[in-house]
Amino acid sequence: MARKATIYSLQFSDLPLGEVAEKMSAAGYDGLELGTLNHLDVDKAAKSKAYCEDVLELLAGHNLKTWAIGMHCQGQLVCDKYDERHAGLAPKALRKDPKAMRAWAVKEMKNAAKAAKNLGCEVVTGFFGSPVWPYLYSFPPCAPGMIAEGYKAFAKAVKPILDVYADCGVKFALEAHPTEIAFDIFSAERTLEAVAGHPAFGFNYDPSHLGYQGVDYVKFIRTFPERIFHVHVKDAWWGHGDGTIGVFGGHSEFGDPRRYWDFRSPGHGDIKFEDIIVALNDIGYRGPLSVEWEDGRMDRFHGARESLEFVRKIDFAPSELAFDGAFSK
Repeated sequence: MARKATIYSLQFSDLPLGEVAEKMSAAGYDGLELGTLNHLDVDKAAKSKAYCEDVLELLAGHNLKTWAIGMHCQGQLVCDKYDERHAGLAPKALRKDPKAMRAWAVKEMKNAAKAAKNLGCEVVTGFFGSPVWPYLYSFPPCAPGMIAEGYKAFAKAVKPILDVYADCGVKFALEAHPTEIAFDIFSAERTLEAVAGHPAFGFNYDPSHLGYQGVDYVKFIRTFPERIFHVHVKDAWWGHGDGTIGVFGGHSEFGDPRRYWDFRSPGHGDIKFEDIIVALNDIGYRGPLSVEWEDGRMDRFHGARESLEFVRKIDFAPSELAFDGAFSK
């Protein structure tokens, strides 16, 4: 049986959950990866099973389920060095107090584990931010030990959060992504080492953030076969600009035709999804394939419908017998 097809509701946060559920059910999705900005109150969900039952009942009324909730915005505040960009990720009352913002984010991330447990979800996807991302390009040169100390600081900040996940029987799936502590295979290995292989820590696999960097996105799956906890279906293309804007983006907006790379609706980019499905089958991943739809060149509802058709087309269950087994009988 092929995997369940879901869509991340974060890109539809301007709409009420009921409307998103109605539209995605009509499109044919099996469920939603619940965004936690406007579609799920994690504090309430952590404390109230009745609230969670109401959310599940709403989804069930549209023949939908949920297998994961997303904490990308709140999680970014856990380990980042703050600037004015971060203010919009926290409640207004806290935005002038970085210490309070960080404490709030830690509490939210812990509550997300409890919320997931109450919802019957096994995975929380998201970010944790990075204390060393500003040092990406090594000039001025990093002093000896700066990066290592950053990874230690990351581990110190997130291990108590991960312990809550372990207690709840929930996995945290970090999305390897620029601005995160893990953004390619090498940094992901270092991150896993930093948290001492914590059993609740793994990855939300999203090939779109790896391909344009030149990272082997299929090798990522095979490098971390036991740590792929969730999968995003998201596409990107690269090498399509006019040579004006490079891989760092030139401070341009998405959709600028001069860009070297951009996100595309699944099937319209350069990601080889068949190779990904083969690798996921090889490692035994049976979780959902969740569309994270981001394409500034296309209407999002058209994109959601088309993306589901694409997922159904590319996904296939692994064989349960050797293809030439019949000849040995």
